[in-house]
Amino acid sequence: MGKIIAIANQKGGVGKTTTSISLAGALSSLGKKVLLIDFDPQGNASRGVGVDVASLKHSIVDVLLQSTPIEKIIRYTAMKSMSILPSSLQLANMEGHLSNLGEDAFYQLKTVIEPIVKKYDYILIDCPPSLGYLSMTALTTCDSVIIPVQCEYFAMEAVAQVLATINHVQKEMNPSLKIEGFLLTMYDSRTRLGTEVSTEIRGLFKENTFYTQIPRNISLAEASARGIPVSLYRPTSSGAEAYLQLAKEVLDHGHA
Repeated sequence: MGKIIAIANQKGGVGKTTTSISLAGALSSLGKKVLLIDFDPQGNASRGVGVDVASLKHSIVDVLLQSTPIEKIIRYTAMKSMSILPSSLQLANMEGHLSNLGEDAFYQLKTVIEPIVKKYDYILIDCPPSLGYLSMTALTTCDSVIIPVQCEYFAMEAVAQVLATINHVQKEMNPSLKIEGFLLTMYDSRTRLGTEVSTEIRGLFKENTFYTQIPRNISLAEASARGIPVSLYRPTSSGAEAYLQLAKEVLDHGHA
């Protein structure tokens, strides 16, 4: 049975999509079969693995509406054992559709991906930068959640909000949901702020914070722009090496 991990934080610009793509690529490079689900209407995870979102005839929207079999929409990427369930701007309209379904909406994604979960070792869900229906649906579907935290001001405020949402989902929809870990991103040891945020997060969530810290690294942005994971684009860069270490930590945590 594949382990389903959501990458979530309602704050934008924290490295959420970069983490989704790069972790998927790193797990794939370690021999794991990975499906990346792009659950963000912006479609950046899809673009980041080489999918031309504008030309897509079908996307995750068709899966949620159950109008097209999921197997027909999943696409291969440049990495042999990594696939993508692409997104589209139409996904933004699904917020309204899901809200009309009431509580059943939160189980929609879980229902439609259930037939293919066993085909993968890991399924990663790139969540949108909000805590609306889409993110709640992802948290209801997953086994655990990775919370990227940018080492900057107001980081703790965002953490408090996402923790409140996780607690709500645990109580109401997904009691087995666990925190896979807090991930410190865009870390720069040369700045006092970076060190302070890192120290604060580790002090508060010691057992739930990944040992790996993701540094600021231009190769990560370049890889996404070229539509391939950094583990293929520049495997010896500090960014690629950091995500490889993160992937090993995730493997150490075991399956669901």
